[in-house]
Parts: sequence; C-alpha cells; structure tokens
Amino acid sequence: MDWFGASGQWLGRLVFQRGLAALYLVAFAGAALQFRALIGERGMLPVPRFLARVPWRRAPTLFRVHYSDRFFAVCAWTGAAVAAALLAGADGLLPLWGAMLLWLVPWALYLSIVNVGQTWYGFGWESLLLEVGFLAVFLGNDEVAPPVLVLFLLRWVLFRLEFGAGLIKMRGDACWRKLTCLYFHHETQPMPGPLSWFFHHLPRPLHRVEAAANHVTQLVVPFLLFAPQPVATAAAALMIVTQLWLVLSGNFAWLNWLTVVLAASVLDLGVPHPAPEPSAPPLWYEVLVLALTVAVAVLSHRPVRNLFSRRQSMNRSYDSLHLVNTYGAFGTVGRVRQEIVIEGTADEVPRRDSDWRAYEFRGKPGDPRRLPRQFAPYHLRLDWMMWFAALSPAYARSWFEPFVERLLAGDRDTLRLLRHCPFPDAPPVHVRARVYRYRYTTWRELRATGAWWERTYVREFLPPTRLR
Repeated sequence: MDWFGASGQWLGRLVFQRGLAALYLVAFAGAALQFRALIGERGMLPVPRFLARVPWRRAPTLFRVHYSDRFFAVCAWTGAAVAAALLAGADGLLPLWGAMLLWLVPWALYLSIVNVGQTWYGFGWESLLLEVGFLAVFLGNDEVAPPVLVLFLLRWVLFRLEFGAGLIKMRGDACWRKLTCLYFHHETQPMPGPLSWFFHHLPRPLHRVEAAANHVTQLVVPFLLFAPQPVATAAAALMIVTQLWLVLSGNFAWLNWLTVVLAASVLDLGVPHPAPEPSAPPLWYEVLVLALTVAVAVLSHRPVRNLFSRRQSMNRSYDSLHLVNTYGAFGTVGRVRQEIVIEGTADEVPRRDSDWRAYEFRGKPGDPRRLPRQFAPYHLRLDWMMWFAALSPAYARSWFEPFVERLLAGDRDTLRLLRHCPFPDAPPVHVRARVYRYRYTTWRELRATGAWWERTYVREFLPPTRLR
C-alpha cells in the first residue's frame, strides 16, 4: 500500500514517542510514590476492598490475579523502567513486533493501576494517557514509515480533546461567552503555580484577549488538523504555543504536556530522515492498523454524540479499557477560592485557644506567605482532591475520614504525601479541619506583608476529632 506510510513525518513520530515515554515515566513514578497511603492495603481506599465489590468486566486489571503492596510497587516501577527504556530509544533496537510489544507493556500496567485507582485516578488525563498510549503501540519504529491511519487517529484524539473543551466552555459558564472567566480562573484553579499570581494581575483587557484566543484555538483550529500540510502543522504549532502558555499559568498534571506531545505528532517539518528509506510494512502490520482504525471508528460514536449533546459530559470513559473517551475542562469557573486547612493539637481537651498547628501540603495553598510551586507534569493526587473537597464535602465522603485517622495515627506513608507535619515526635491527640476563603493579595499588600494570599475564616469542615 503506497499510501500506508508518511515517511516525511518521522520526526513528528520520534518527538511524540519520546515525549509519551517521558510522561509514562512521570505517571508510573507518581503511582509508585503515592499509592500506599491512597489505595494500598492500609490506604484510605484499599484496592482489595474495591476488587471485592467490583466485577472484572468493569475493572480489568492484573491485580485480579494477585494484590499486595509489594506487587503493586513492582508493577509501578516496572512501568517506570520500561518507560525509561522507551525514552532512551529501546524500541528502535527491536524488530517491529518487538517494539509494539514493548509499547504495550506500559499501557497494560497503567490500565491496571487506573482501574483500581478509584477516586484518586478519576481525572481526564488518566484516560487520555491510556487512549494515546494504546494508539502508540501501532505507530511502529524506524523499520516502517509512520502509518497514515494511526497519525490520523492521533489527530482525532487531539480534535476531541480541544473541541470538547471548547464546547463545554461555551455550553457551561456564561463568563466564557462574556470573556470574563480569566478574571477569576488564575486565582481559583485547583493548584496554582509560581506564576499564577502574576497571571491573575494582568490587565483585564488582556484576560479578555486570552479567553477569546482560547475559543479560537479550541473551536476553530482543531478542524485545521485535517487540512493538507503545511496548514495542519501550523494548527498544531498554534496549539503547542497555547498549551505552553497554560503550563506557565498553573499545575494541570500532564494534561498540557500530553496535548503538546499529541500536537507534535502532526508536525511535518520536511526534515529528511538520516537513515535509509524504511522498508515496506509487513502484511500483518497493515491488517492490525486497519483493524485498529475500524475499531476506533466504531467506538467513536458515543464520544461524537456527547460532543453534540446539550448535556455534554466533561470527562468520561465509555469502556473499561479507556480506548475512546470524551474530554473537556473548566466548564465552570469558580469566583471564590476556598481551602481546607487541617490542624492538630496535643491537648487532651481541645479549646479554641489550644496550640493548633497546621499541616502543610506540597502543592495546594496553605501558608499565605508561601509562593505556590511548580509540580506539573507530576500529579499530587491528595492535593487535587483537597481542592474538590473544599468545593463540596460530597467529594471527600469516601476518603476524608480515613485520611484524618491516619494523621491521628501518625501513619508514615500518609505523612510522606505532605510537605510539613507539625508533630514530628508524636501524632496529635485531636485534628480539626476549617474552611478559609483565599484571595490573592494586591501588589501593595505583597510589598507590605510578603504574603501571596490573604485568607478569611469561613466555617468548620470537621470538628476536633480523636481516634476512637
């Protein structure tokens, strides 16, 4: 099939594959370092308890065969090792079939983790990594030219990702239609970065330009991905610039970086391949790519229906393998930022004037004088869920009490998720949680106080509690 390969896009494939491998490495390392407190055998939402009540077809995973914290750690670090090998180009040292099997390993391992991750893995970028990772299995190595159909399927993912996010904004919060959402977003986003304070204080006319440019990039530019070159390359380049702007303005795990990697697969820079011309693809490979294309086309009907539905879902998987999903982000934007501050005391009888000491998280705002840090593409799962809990206690119903119990018990795995524990020698007797309203200080307030945030007490989230 002369039309099967696009040899001119070898560089785009190379950048895509190495970028995806790097993000796999980040995802597996995060899973290995955080799982014990979150979903381990003694975690807040233990995997064995989840597997006992959920059937196989809803959550296919290697951990159906066996689960222990040690086995989970082996799977996570194995995934990280394979990702590191792919990042170093190990797939290029193997025959085509071996390269495909090597790319299949991290997908299968990460699928196993996501399908037992429960609340902690309920983010859209988990499904996005799995969908893109599955397509990467069929992208081949230097033995063959990048298959046109697989490159098209990657563009189809990028289209749904951007266009879905654009539609959810236009259908959702009125501030997107009025171009005023960015008056609030940089202050109220889940996890601000070190530059978010400065983005918030940009002139309001510039915020309106940002919002308008976002609509163009998400609602118009995605259609140009399917135009002939160099139009498609220009569209992808514009998306990359937009995503890097978002990287600077906040922490969104690997969502922005994976979008950049996807857009890189579209680039056709006209750079000749330094190696000899790739050989013709084997028949079995062509058959697999055609079968993949048909399968994705069939599975796309529900995401397409969702795009045109008045009740559009923001992030949803329609199958337990996360093969073809629907995406979206920030259909609504909060006007007020609320944060839960967790404090402990060693007093046997807690009083208002007791020595209450605050636990500090790694990423979410706490100490008003601490400038937010940059963590993305690394994903701080507990910090993100604390943001959701501040929006509504319903988000924390399944895990917040177990979290507090582990603070009261001085659980080491849980404390490792935090930046600072105020009780280094013995756990507190009581723990409480209070909700504060946080707002960015002004330039004048920052110069006068050195504080990036100003906070005001709102209400009690959890009264003083001790171990039963």
